[in-house]
Amino acid sequence: MIKLLIVDDSALMRRQLSLLFQSVGGFEIRQARNGQEAVAENRDFQPDVVTLDINMPEMDGLTALSHIMAERPVAVIMVSSLTEKGALATFEALNLGAVDYVAKPGGTISLSLDQVKDELVGKVRAASRMRMGRVGPSGGARATTVSAPRVPAAPAPRGTGSAAGLAQRLRAEREAAASARAVAGRPGLLLIGVSTGGPRALETLLPELPATFPWPVLVAQHMPATFTGPFAARLDGLCPLTVVEAHKPMAVEPGHIYIGKGGADMVLSRRVGALTVLPRPENPQHLWHPSVELLARSALEVCTPGELHAVMLTGMGNDGADGFTEIKRRGGKTIAESEESAVVWGMPGELVERGGASLVLPLDKVAAQVKAWAGR
Repeated sequence: MIKLLIVDDSALMRRQLSLLFQSVGGFEIRQARNGQEAVAENRDFQPDVVTLDINMPEMDGLTALSHIMAERPVAVIMVSSLTEKGALATFEALNLGAVDYVAKPGGTISLSLDQVKDELVGKVRAASRMRMGRVGPSGGARATTVSAPRVPAAPAPRGTGSAAGLAQRLRAEREAAASARAVAGRPGLLLIGVSTGGPRALETLLPELPATFPWPVLVAQHMPATFTGPFAARLDGLCPLTVVEAHKPMAVEPGHIYIGKGGADMVLSRRVGALTVLPRPENPQHLWHPSVELLARSALEVCTPGELHAVMLTGMGNDGADGFTEIKRRGGKTIAESEESAVVWGMPGELVERGGASLVLPLDKVAAQVKAWAGR
């Protein structure tokens, strides 16, 4: 039985969420109306998982989260609004120690929650298998799976000083690296597929790619449309490489990381001989978006397979497993994140099961392998 604390200032939302989890069974449920009650219930009820709203009276979700992680760390899933403000607050929550989020769809509560039922239940069950350590060096608690150590929360940006100073240093690094990339380098393209637990995984992996990394990087992270822009901007402030949201046709360039726009699929094409990334309307034949499978298939159509390198990170489902397996079969190289570090070993596990993984590595070893393949 999973002990679940539902925190929301809306009585209707609390009721509907309770009914949703009762309908699937296996949950002992308590409710809290605001952050103060959440902190008290975390102490008294000692839940395995907390679903936490952000905007609440008396004590908001972010303040409550900071108290929870300091007093009794627990796996927290944020329930966020589909707005840019909601996205920024969600990423702040992940930095404070929340393990994941679910975006509230609009419309009638009962109908809208039904749209995210499988995602929400799946994420809560995955979160229940984590155990939380004390507050880590970046401010957030550390999550671990029951079976093995988890990767620490994303590291703080390198160096000290103001955000403006950090941005200036990143710009200088990028300018100096441009000429270094122009010198000999192995041709290649890096594809990354990721879903549940992805923001923290990407904030661990991508900052480890140096400014001289010679390949473009394309990331299909399952995420709502209003979240990918702020997420790309956040990563751009953490990474030596330039990070952008692929919200329009863009020529693919070395030294850049392209985050697929939510609410769309990201594919590769060639325009006047130049490799170009394109956003396209969601393909209804695929369940998850941006689709990792479509990205992989489009890359195989326009690139030499031997130049493709693909990394499958944490996530529920099997999106991209067939496409990445085909990349390996045709001579490309692939990595599946290992079960010991993945928040959910669904997508990488499916890749391994199909025989599509050249290597299976914990998250903290992936960047070193990718850099070795690239000659960096």
